[in-house]
Amino acid sequence: MKQADFVSLVVPFKDKVFRLAKRLLVSREEAEDATQEILLKLWKHKEKIGEYNNVEAFSMTMTKNFCLDRLKSKQAQNLKIVHSNYTDNNTSLQQQLEARDSIEWVSKIMEDLPEQQKIIVQLRDIEHYDFTEIAKMLDMNETAIRVSLSRARKTIREKLNNTHSYGIK
Repeated sequence: MKQADFVSLVVPFKDKVFRLAKRLLVSREEAEDATQEILLKLWKHKEKIGEYNNVEAFSMTMTKNFCLDRLKSKQAQNLKIVHSNYTDNNTSLQQQLEARDSIEWVSKIMEDLPEQQKIIVQLRDIEHYDFTEIAKMLDMNETAIRVSLSRARKTIREKLNNTHSYGIK
């Protein structure tokens, strides 16, 4: 088997190998290493590849076994330490839509607030001004600002909870 034949055979499923390795090993770097190892093993045994009915299924089995062996090995102790702190910072499309929807609801709820509460929420929670700065801007007592902000937040929270729990009993 020539290199071009091997590449044309392996390229269609190499991303599947990577995804399986990433699912099992969690770490992107470990998954890349595992994928490279699997492809290297396939290349070393390229003459025997023709004997397999389904090379893709064979490579997926190799990937699964390689990853499980990797997790069982002594090197896996390091992986567990790394992966216990691993967090995926990518949010799913579902979470992005829910967040955007919640922001739109908060905006609608804020429109119905009394003008003073609306201004205080805007200055404190969105613009991040200190209470003393807001007190100077609005010519109000800091305590009155805190009370007004608390009431506004409570109203927003209650209306948002009612919106999210609509139909749930």
